[in-house]
Amino acid sequence: MADRKTPRGRAQRSGPAQRSGPAPLAVAGRTIACAVSVAVLGASGFTWYEYRSLDDGMTKSGALGEAKKNAPLHLDKSVNLLLIGLDSRKDMDGNDLPKQFVEDELHAGSSEIGGYNTNALIVLHIPANGGKVTALSVPRDDYVQTAGADGKMHKIKEAYGIAKEAAAAKLAGKGLSKAELERQSREAGRSATIQTVQSFLDVPIDHFAEVNLIGFYDIAKAVEPIQVCLNHPVDDPIIARTATHEGGGTGLKLPAGVSSLDAAQALSFVRQRHHLTNGDLDRTHRQQAFISSVEYKLKQQGILNDFGQMQKLFGVVKKDVVIDNEWNVLDFAQQAPALTGGNVEFNTLPIAGFKTIGGQEVNTVNPDLIKKIVRQLFSHDPAPGAPAAPDGGDATASPSAAPTSAAPTPAKDKATVDVLAVAAAGPGAAANESKALTELGYPAGKVGDAVGKAKNTTVTYGSGAKADAQAIAARYGVTATPALGVAAGRVVVTLGTSHAVTPSASATPSAAASGDAADPAANLPMQGPAVKAGGIPCVD
Repeated sequence: MADRKTPRGRAQRSGPAQRSGPAPLAVAGRTIACAVSVAVLGASGFTWYEYRSLDDGMTKSGALGEAKKNAPLHLDKSVNLLLIGLDSRKDMDGNDLPKQFVEDELHAGSSEIGGYNTNALIVLHIPANGGKVTALSVPRDDYVQTAGADGKMHKIKEAYGIAKEAAAAKLAGKGLSKAELERQSREAGRSATIQTVQSFLDVPIDHFAEVNLIGFYDIAKAVEPIQVCLNHPVDDPIIARTATHEGGGTGLKLPAGVSSLDAAQALSFVRQRHHLTNGDLDRTHRQQAFISSVEYKLKQQGILNDFGQMQKLFGVVKKDVVIDNEWNVLDFAQQAPALTGGNVEFNTLPIAGFKTIGGQEVNTVNPDLIKKIVRQLFSHDPAPGAPAAPDGGDATASPSAAPTSAAPTPAKDKATVDVLAVAAAGPGAAANESKALTELGYPAGKVGDAVGKAKNTTVTYGSGAKADAQAIAARYGVTATPALGVAAGRVVVTLGTSHAVTPSASATPSAAASGDAADPAANLPMQGPAVKAGGIPCVD
């Protein structure tokens, strides 16, 4: 493949001066590029020749073949599509992306950093009957057992890089060119990523698409300006990296409400993780909202039926996106219009808490619960209760057989949670929320009424309960705070008047149907609110 040249005519970005060291990893852009690419592939109104031209020009990968050997069984004709956002500042031949683009214009750090982490993973489930598409984001720091890599516990984002590095070491003495060595070792990384996701979610992956940093910018440039919506104003100044500070910030400054972004601002929008209540988890919702906004624009402005605009998008897809060699674009196009018709709902799989392992902060997860949530969403089984984490609090141990009862046994080392609610939160709000938290593995404490008419939900904690409090606070989009009046090992959740009742994870099918029969995620314990396509959703 030819090397990527320094892009011409890129808009100059205003804002604070560039940082002196690596900025936070440009995570979400790659995922959005994948999703927009999927929308492009599913565009309607074009001829067989134009579809065939696109398919013939795509970069194809054989990584899916190895991953399918150990994949879970497919029970119907639905399609599971994995979108991989690769955190790499390299082109497909292993050469650094242009310094001017990566460092000076986007403030995204040196081309020498970033490695090959898959910092964004979204699984799209397209039903066989063409109904609502379910999109699940997997938080990048989830601590899981890798498959196809070294088989050890790592952050899920690291499976790609571990497998690629091992493959490159084995291939080093075979006289391959730099470009061929890069190609073959990346294939190992893709296969490991697919296998790890399949194992973690217990679903087969039918197709995948991968794109890196420059792919997002190119696609955003082709469709800019893009409208996004924020619940609150944001100011994320760039902080220079020093010997005592890791640096950070994107330079993004936007008001609350709807804003129109150019391509560089769009990258900042989906990269920001500082000055957000829930950090990476809020950034995941930004990714989802941005995908929705771009798809909405493609639909509303008729870009999908504008040959000139589509040509630009086709060109970007061919340059920047890798897809599996089993993906028949013509067949997929028959199902994909749902992706641009507003019939998509994004959710983020829940974490169990936070933990420091080997000097790294990771998300602990409950593998049994994750599998049951995915099974419910993809096959509409009865909604799951959350199985307990194993004794000792290691929520990442290999999953055991699914429990026969929906009633969970809370983990012994988790904080006990008291739930109080103001009267305006609604009848039974405290009891319902206590039950939902119990199903996430937290021992139930006091349930009762709160004094006053506070609007916002609060989460306070005693000594030793900080990590659990932070995980619980993320559920409500608030910040957990320590309180002297709260006993050690205890968390107090006080539901305000703005609290929306959280359905119990163990709700019966009939109860779920009475609430929202069309939404299989309505009674599941997700990480934050769903982001629904078909418009410009507002997020934090």
